[in-house]
Amino acid sequence: MSTLSIPDVANEHTDPQHVQELEEIFRAHYRLTYRTAYAVTGSAEDAEDAVQTIFLRLLRREFPDLKKNPGAYLYRAAVNFSLNAIRGRKRQSLAIERARLEPLPRIEDSESAEEIHQRLYDAVAQLDPEAAHVLILRYAHDFSDAQIAKLLGVSRTTIAVRLYRSRARLRKLLRLSTSTGGKS
Repeated sequence: MSTLSIPDVANEHTDPQHVQELEEIFRAHYRLTYRTAYAVTGSAEDAEDAVQTIFLRLLRREFPDLKKNPGAYLYRAAVNFSLNAIRGRKRQSLAIERARLEPLPRIEDSESAEEIHQRLYDAVAQLDPEAAHVLILRYAHDFSDAQIAKLLGVSRTTIAVRLYRSRARLRKLLRLSTSTGGKS
């Protein structure tokens, strides 16, 4: 578990009741939040950064949605923050590549597991957040359609349709990534 302690980062202006509530939520939902961020980013460091950033932001202000369903709120925050981090990293990487004016290397036919994972992370980052949410819950957290529906507050049929469409979009993005040599 993270070395982050909510009371340690709170300042004298923070409501002690808010700090205590947030500390309890942190202890109860740290693993889900971390695993979700890790599933999106593929990096332990990025996942830890995501969790810490999310909880530090929560400490600075109150969120009524958090108290209603903290697991769902933190899951969604972890996915959104992680997707934004990947997009930002990709934009930064592309800017550096353009500045060097070097062509991106083509991925060879015998891709390594790391290259395949990177293509997958990049493709997931291109999905809209709803599509990424259901895919991560289904495949990273191994939730059933019914569990996902309950967590997101929609019907099981809606989740089945979203999964179908999300997988189709992901396949298309991965084919595009393969045909362009990793560039999309």
